[in-house]
Amino acid sequence: MSERYKVLGSLILSMICWAFSFVWIKQAFASFNPLTIVVMRLTISAGLLFVILKLLKQLVSLRKADLKWFILLAFFEPFLYFMGESFGLELVSSTVGAVIVSTIPLFAPITDKVFFKSRISWANILGIFVSFAGVLLLIFKDDFSLAAPLKGILLVFLAVFAALGYSVVLKKVPNHYNSVSIIMFQNAIGLVYFLPLFFIYDLPKLGDKVITAEAVYAVVALAVVASSLAFIFFTYGMRKIGITKANVFVNMIPVFTAVLAWWVLGEVLTFQMLLGIAIVISGVFVSQIKVRKRGI
Repeated sequence: MSERYKVLGSLILSMICWAFSFVWIKQAFASFNPLTIVVMRLTISAGLLFVILKLLKQLVSLRKADLKWFILLAFFEPFLYFMGESFGLELVSSTVGAVIVSTIPLFAPITDKVFFKSRISWANILGIFVSFAGVLLLIFKDDFSLAAPLKGILLVFLAVFAALGYSVVLKKVPNHYNSVSIIMFQNAIGLVYFLPLFFIYDLPKLGDKVITAEAVYAVVALAVVASSLAFIFFTYGMRKIGITKANVFVNMIPVFTAVLAWWVLGEVLTFQMLLGIAIVISGVFVSQIKVRKRGI
């Protein structure tokens, strides 16, 4: 198999893994509360990645001087990101959640402009407006009432904000750390953020719901596939073609999620939803168009 097909295959696999995560979270809700899901997910993922790094002798020791960046990194993702995503998906459909999350690469140029003085092209601006129109189609019904609770929509957008903050802090992390070590450290530190909340709010309720095999499978799949393998696949592809080109593949997540949510969860897909998905994805593609020497 040629290098090109390996890269494309790894990126597409990572998108399918993350698309499944929106479905698995819904299945896990049948037996577990959001904080419980996140704590189990991070525990399994951090442990698995540690073992993999040790076996491959790729684990990079965490320097004391860099600890502050990892603490801040873990605050944005997984802590703030999972708080928004997990609690948001309790209130909105998997498809709507995936579409909102897919706007992350759309807003990335804005954070680059604010923090790193990068140029925002007119294609970026046009893409933002086009995608915003698509999001409006998804969150509003024909009578202009909200198709999902505002709280749920805002919580998922909190995940988007967290991912943008994460991307800013990530640039402060020294280059000598490999990507898998970074993910392992951020998941382990993120677990420390979540544990107090878990012990206060979720642990007393742990026996309130019937624990099913499907829900346990969903949590394990979230940890192994979405929080571990997907990042490894994506990191491999990103290193080969660059972060900008790799981020374009994120546009595939809501498409895969819509199909999986319809197939596995029985979520209804209306023409308005499909149109909204298409417009959002189009906007993100437009934002990636290279425009020479034009922008703000």
